[in-house]
Amino acid sequence: MIHWLKNALFDPEFNRKRKFLQRISLFQGISRREFGQLFQALVTRPYAPGEILFHEGDVGRALFILASGHVEITRAGVNVDPTRVAILNPGDYFGEMSLLDERPRTASAVATEPVQVYLLYKTELEKLVKNVPHIGAAIMTHLAMLLAARLRSMTESAPISIASTVSLTPTLSLRERAPEGPGEAA
Repeated sequence: MIHWLKNALFDPEFNRKRKFLQRISLFQGISRREFGQLFQALVTRPYAPGEILFHEGDVGRALFILASGHVEITRAGVNVDPTRVAILNPGDYFGEMSLLDERPRTASAVATEPVQVYLLYKTELEKLVKNVPHIGAAIMTHLAMLLAARLRSMTESAPISIASTVSLTPTLSLRERAPEGPGEAA
């Protein structure tokens, strides 16, 4: 362990990777020492120009952090060519919803040039949550803040916000309301 820590502290590649990842908002709140444990959870993967990172409809199992190159995000159109949603740059991350559930991807991602990504698989995040709770909690907190901001943005631009829609429905006490599904509390 001490040998690994000593190598990590003096390894220029480790320091380059740490400095890059410290700039990613997803990893705010993770200490310099904890980055060694985070690195063990990440998988580095190159993609060639034109190579598909994932297809719309694929089951998501990992978050992608773009280290170099550019990635185009597209969504399938109805009877037309795919629509470009975004071009991502180094430092951007995407596919974060797959860390919360393993639902089908809502878009496709393709490398527009040589690309290097770091992958954080859901299984690795679950290990971090269990074995290094501070790292897992920092990542999950950031994801919750990101999703809250997206939801807030959507509801503020919608003609009827979710809050006003909820108030239009009859109110039931917790005792009167039946669970919405298996395992869901009322």
